[in-house]
Amino acid sequence: MNEVFWILIESLIKALAIFTMVLVVFGAFGVWLERKVSAWVQMRIGPNRVGPFGLLQPFADVFKLFFKEDLIPDAANKQIHRLAPIITLGIAISVFAVVPVAGDLHINGRIIRMGLAPDINIAVLYVLAMTSVAVYGITLGGWSSNNKYSLLGALRSSAQMISYELSMGLAIVALIMVTGTFSIYDIVLGQANWHWNIFFQPLGFLVFIVSSFAETNRTPFDLPEAEPELIGGYNTEYSGMKFGMFFLAEYANMGAASVIMTLLYFGGWHLPISETTLGLESGTIFVVLLQFAVFMFKVLALLFFFVWVRWTVPRFRYDKLMNLGWKVLLPLAILNVVLTGIFLLLFD
Repeated sequence: MNEVFWILIESLIKALAIFTMVLVVFGAFGVWLERKVSAWVQMRIGPNRVGPFGLLQPFADVFKLFFKEDLIPDAANKQIHRLAPIITLGIAISVFAVVPVAGDLHINGRIIRMGLAPDINIAVLYVLAMTSVAVYGITLGGWSSNNKYSLLGALRSSAQMISYELSMGLAIVALIMVTGTFSIYDIVLGQANWHWNIFFQPLGFLVFIVSSFAETNRTPFDLPEAEPELIGGYNTEYSGMKFGMFFLAEYANMGAASVIMTLLYFGGWHLPISETTLGLESGTIFVVLLQFAVFMFKVLALLFFFVWVRWTVPRFRYDKLMNLGWKVLLPLAILNVVLTGIFLLLFD
């Protein structure tokens, strides 16, 4: 009974930590980073009034959204209209359940894994399943609004996400062929001492990161919410915190994509030099915090790349976007699987 109690307490603390990380790091800090980088690219100042360096500006925006009127069109399906942003945000947060953020922590003979369920042996399949289901929130939001522009944005999103999921899945298939496991935790352990998977799967990583931009509806693949053409897309009829939940889900998905790329291709929490070489003892609080700092540095570097691309590359035309997915990325992903199989067959 005592063991079950501590397991429940540990799981509760981990769940709260993950929820806080998504809201604060990928939500609030992601919005601040977006505004600061866009200001830097356009030679502006950006937010600098609320809090030091404008860091509290995202919290002020959330406070403002709480007091905005919640408008629902008369002809909308009100139940599904309310449910859609909850589905979108809930699925975005659920991806982090299988994310390991550091090595194991050893306290009084007890091993604590740094994640809610980091060593689950089908973690990669779980992530792919969650990203596949994410399209339902956007589709239902556009359909339930009873607005033809919202519906068009939702249909664009479903077609786009389904198209690029194939290439992303095939990129991961090649990675699984190399690593031999569906466990993200084991994949990270196999990348110690600079054995990062990006060196063995450069083409797969290229396919994966381009597909990630499309999956998260980020520029240059933000056609589902293209303001000049769709007056806002699938979220046109949303206001207040419902709009805020869609907005937060986008940044949570962007953070999830950065986290998954860090774990699968960039060695996760592994330091450039092993802990034993530095004279550190694995499993101590200091080493775990150091590993978490390394992990977050890689994630934030990828977040910066997401934002940088948005303010550098113009939006694609929709037919060009679909051609890229079906005629370029999908053949490249299949070619990568074939080349990986040949390489493994010849060189084991």
